[in-house]
Amino acid sequence: MAKEVWLETPPMRDDYQLAIVDVAYMTAAVKPKQFIHINESECILCAGCVDICPWKCIHFLSTDIVSESFGVDNPNDNAENGAIFVIDDTECTRCKLCVDRCPTNVITIGKFGGSLASQADEFVAAPWEYDNGERDTKSGVSYGVRW
Repeated sequence: MAKEVWLETPPMRDDYQLAIVDVAYMTAAVKPKQFIHINESECILCAGCVDICPWKCIHFLSTDIVSESFGVDNPNDNAENGAIFVIDDTECTRCKLCVDRCPTNVITIGKFGGSLASQADEFVAAPWEYDNGERDTKSGVSYGVRW
């Protein structure tokens, strides 16, 4: 028994209007992309993130492609570096399939809330300003114990 096929094309809209959009409206409506990061020092180089990416925007490349580096360490300086990851940020849709696929949980996607340097300002006090010398759950040292 054959199924009936619907051969009619769906109706197409023809009532679109073109208008200038206010810059303030677009700024409020368009949300910034979340950052995506791979902690390469903890990565086991399984390339599961590369395989599962539907947009093929994660690339697992040899360190030989880097000729110079500015503001970051050159991966060629350390012989233990087997490869690097390059993420095409314009193609990534933040579907998070790579995060779910990663067996070591080294891929993170989130919102960037300012510079790390400004966040580090909270921790500039010396350690003895936090440590009162008493034994507590934060310290691994038993103060005042004689053996």
